[in-house]
Amino acid sequence: MQIPIDSPVCAPLDAVKRDGYSFVTAEVMHPLLRASGDLSDWNAFAASWNQLGPDPYLAATGRQRRRRHATYTATPNDGVELAPHQPHYQSLLYNRLQGDIERWFEPVDSAMANGKSLRTILAFCNDFFSSLAPATPSWHVEVHQFRIEASSTSAGEPTPEGSHRDGVDFVLVLLIDRCNIASGTTTIHSPDGKPLGHFTLTHPFDAALIHDPRVFHGVTPVTPITPDEPAHRDVLVVTFRARS
Repeated sequence: MQIPIDSPVCAPLDAVKRDGYSFVTAEVMHPLLRASGDLSDWNAFAASWNQLGPDPYLAATGRQRRRRHATYTATPNDGVELAPHQPHYQSLLYNRLQGDIERWFEPVDSAMANGKSLRTILAFCNDFFSSLAPATPSWHVEVHQFRIEASSTSAGEPTPEGSHRDGVDFVLVLLIDRCNIASGTTTIHSPDGKPLGHFTLTHPFDAALIHDPRVFHGVTPVTPITPDEPAHRDVLVVTFRARS
């Protein structure tokens, strides 16, 4: 992807190259996505978080998270294609809590998986990440819809595995919605544990772009602002890993 020197995407690209991550506010991220495609089904896309099933693997440990999952293949010149449904796998090296097992989640609803908003997000990621790794001929792409729920008796844990890497090349974390929650601050660390930065995804379209091999990331637990009312944090996580 040839990016004009005055393009708004240059600042996030430079930040990822320099620091290994970039916090992109909604005021910047929304126009970047609009430049990559169509977001006309965004309201339906965001509403689909209300249809997520529970994460059965975390439920077994007493933690509450809802999610759906989809897999795609991507090439820099030919775009992104939905792949057959398959499990999500991480080694214990990257996930001390749930590593070395195949985890099957409900698939992303087909209308959303092929919908305009998600296709636009994936097109942006394909261009952005491919520009950071121009020698990569193709990508294994995974999409995760997450809802973290909190209650007056139990904080929600966006990253129950703690500060971690995902075992991929690049990560996008895009905020979809926050409802009645406090905290949820993203923290960035070097591999030796040195704090590198922190920020909070507050508004829909706020985003984090991460070069996973270089930095660790985590999110602080969320708690309800009004204890007896529903409280949740909805995010879309997209990972790109070079296909071997």
